[in-house]
Amino acid sequence: MSYDARFRVWRGDAEDGELVDYTVEVNEGEVVLDVIHRLQATQAGDLAVRWNCKAGKCGSCSAEINGRPRLLCMTRMNTFAEHELVTVTPLRAFPVIRDLVTDVSFNYDKARQVPAFEPPADLAPGDYRMAQVDVERSQEFRKCIECFLCQDVCHVVRDHEDNKEAFAGPRFLMRIAELDMHPLDARDRKSEAQEEFGLGFCNITKCCTEVCPEHIKITDNALIPMKERVVDRKYDPLVWLGSKIARRR
Repeated sequence: MSYDARFRVWRGDAEDGELVDYTVEVNEGEVVLDVIHRLQATQAGDLAVRWNCKAGKCGSCSAEINGRPRLLCMTRMNTFAEHELVTVTPLRAFPVIRDLVTDVSFNYDKARQVPAFEPPADLAPGDYRMAQVDVERSQEFRKCIECFLCQDVCHVVRDHEDNKEAFAGPRFLMRIAELDMHPLDARDRKSEAQEEFGLGFCNITKCCTEVCPEHIKITDNALIPMKERVVDRKYDPLVWLGSKIARRR
C-alpha cells in the first residue's frame, strides 16, 4: 500500500531560496513529517526541519502545507490525492533560518512582555481555595501547545511587519484574556490589552481559531469577550458614571 508522491519543498535561507521538487515514497498511515524524514534519509540529507514529539503536543513542526499553516506530524497523507502536488513551506510570518525552520523568537519576546498573575496584596497563603467554577472559563486556553500557527495565520502579523511591535497576536491576547478571567488577578488587564498589546488591531476574522490544532475557540471565547470588557470599561456611559461614585470602605 505505497505510492510515489510529488513534493515541493522550500530550500534556502534568509538570503535566498527556491521551491525544489521531489518524488518520495509514501506508505499507508503516514503523516507529512514521515515523508519529510524519508526525504532527509534518501535525497536531501541537509534538509532542515524542526520537530520533537511527533504527537501533536510540542508544536515544534509547524509549517505551511499547500499554503495552510499546519503541524507536519498531524497532517495525514491520505488527506491528499495520490497524484496531488504537496507543497511544504516555512511559516510565512517569521524570518526563515534555513529550509523549513523559522525564527519564532518574536513570540517568546511577546510572552515575556505579558505580566504574570498578580494576586491581591492582602491575600495570605491559604486564604482562598480555587473551585472548579472559578477556572472553567479559562481552562480551555491551557491546552495551547504554542505551535504559533495562530500567530502565523493572523493577517495583522503576517501581512504587516510594522504591526509586530504594537500587536501581541492571538496567542498572547488569549493569555491576557485568561488572566483577566481569573477571579484573583488584581492587575488591570483590560487597559493593557488595548493600550500595550494591540487588542484593537484584531478584527475577529477567526482565522486563528480555524488553524488551531487543539481546537481552542480563540476568537469566540477569548478575544471577543476581552474586546467586550474593554469596550464596557472605555465607552459604556453607565460604567463610566459608576466609576465616579465613591464607594464605602
